[in-house]
Amino acid sequence: MNIKVYSLKLIVVLFTCFSVLGQENDVLIVATSTSCEAMCKANTSKKALLMNSVSVSANKSETTPTKKINESTGASAKEMVWIAGGEFTMGTNDYPDAKPIHKVKVNGFWMDEHEVTNAQFAAFVKATNYVTIAERPLNPKDYPGVPLDKLVPGSAVFVAPTSKVTLDNIQQWWQYVPGANWKHPTGPKSNIIGKDNYPVVQISYLDAQAYAKWAGKRLPTEAEWEFAARAGRSHTKYYWGKEFKPKGKWVANIFQGTFPNNNTAEDGFKGAAPVKSYAKNPYGMYDLEGNVWEWCNDLYHNDYYKTSSTDNPTGPKTSYDPEEPGVEKHVQRGGSFLCSDQYCIRYVAGARGKGETTSACNHLGFRCVKD
Repeated sequence: MNIKVYSLKLIVVLFTCFSVLGQENDVLIVATSTSCEAMCKANTSKKALLMNSVSVSANKSETTPTKKINESTGASAKEMVWIAGGEFTMGTNDYPDAKPIHKVKVNGFWMDEHEVTNAQFAAFVKATNYVTIAERPLNPKDYPGVPLDKLVPGSAVFVAPTSKVTLDNIQQWWQYVPGANWKHPTGPKSNIIGKDNYPVVQISYLDAQAYAKWAGKRLPTEAEWEFAARAGRSHTKYYWGKEFKPKGKWVANIFQGTFPNNNTAEDGFKGAAPVKSYAKNPYGMYDLEGNVWEWCNDLYHNDYYKTSSTDNPTGPKTSYDPEEPGVEKHVQRGGSFLCSDQYCIRYVAGARGKGETTSACNHLGFRCVKD
């Protein structure tokens, strides 16, 4: 099957077209047999999970010494951990865009020990009156042919199918939901009351960048992120070690069961987990694998590692994704609570994600660093 990946605009157009036709909940799916490894390689990021990959027709409507500081910014305190600089082996042979494996040196930096939380992001919004991309009105010029009453703010939300489905069509579990944003992660009927210590989600790269600037920080480079996640373990399959389930215990918040319809939540969580729910790594960092995808500052280029600097690389000058040429994307890392060993296995060490600059979804967040 020739799978195409589209931009956020198309998910809105398809959503509104389905609404106009009265078929948004009755889309005919054409199944094909595709291995999870092939799907992961064809669709390598949150972008692939977020955007529709269907063709619309008449029948078819993602040991270093440490020390801690408390960094006050606005209304909230940010716990950070010092990551001493060093050299490590970056990348993995598991995915084409993470090759070749290469040596990289990074300088020392401070890093948030966990993802930015709802409480922290709320303090930023309160102090600045910032409005996230998912909350902003849609420009009709960007969506020609779509009725004005359908152009409402919203974002992508994972909705589990009611029965087992094939893995070749992400529209079976991703929907554009009007009213979905960081305060209402899965739609207007949801909220974050009582979830101050959960990672904030429905955050685009631009939103994360705005928060980091306000906090006097920045987003991590891809190399810094991986260096912190590996924590001195450069040759392990997973960031936490060599075994998928050490001593029979789940050590990261990922998807268990049959993806995407049956999440058994053996690790205790069907969605995002509160920060610090799992043990910290040797560098003192939490949840650098699973839970929620995390934005990095680097632009995404599928062949960047072939020409990447080995000394504090900061990413390519231009973005390029052969699955969607012409769309600016940034790197995402770590996978999320939706990553499954049956489908998206990008919680493995060195794996990369990618996302369009203004896109958001309910398994995507971030953390910050400081020089």
